[in-house]
Amino acid sequence: MDDICRELGMSKKTLYQYVESKSDLIAHILQYKFDEHTKNVMSLMDGKFNAIDVLLAVSRKVCLDMQDFHPSTTFDLQKYYPEIFRTHYEAKMQAIFNDIKANINKGIAEGLYRDNMDVDLVARLYVQKLEDVHDPTFLASIAADTNLYAKVFHVMFDNHIRGICNGTGIAYYEKQKQFLNFNIE
Repeated sequence: MDDICRELGMSKKTLYQYVESKSDLIAHILQYKFDEHTKNVMSLMDGKFNAIDVLLAVSRKVCLDMQDFHPSTTFDLQKYYPEIFRTHYEAKMQAIFNDIKANINKGIAEGLYRDNMDVDLVARLYVQKLEDVHDPTFLASIAADTNLYAKVFHVMFDNHIRGICNGTGIAYYEKQKQFLNFNIE
């Protein structure tokens, strides 16, 4: 808290007018990041973009965020703030499930995604894959690489979109892929 106050140029007394404790500050930061992500997704879902474009834009943002992510952050949150981490993580995974499910339904309605899939199951499988990407034991089994998260996410995303798209959707995805940059090449 001393370091935070020093960086912000304020006293601890002033900081504690906004937060009750270090735990409260952590909870606020995680909520802010969650709200920021939700706002970004909602702005894309407003109808200006088709389902594939939304998925591409959100996935690009996730890859950019992953470049700044370090597994020790998750480890520290789990170790020192387990209840806050669990609550945040569960809310985040539920929101991602809802977003993926909405995206799949949008893509089906637009004629870009297959209409013969179990939407709930596909969305749950996608969320499970995201959880696997953040599992340190999974990543350790692959290799040490500075862009590992982005590479794994790119492969996961490509497999997901190819699995849900119909022929029209795959053709559109292939066309849009040239503009896609997961920052892994």
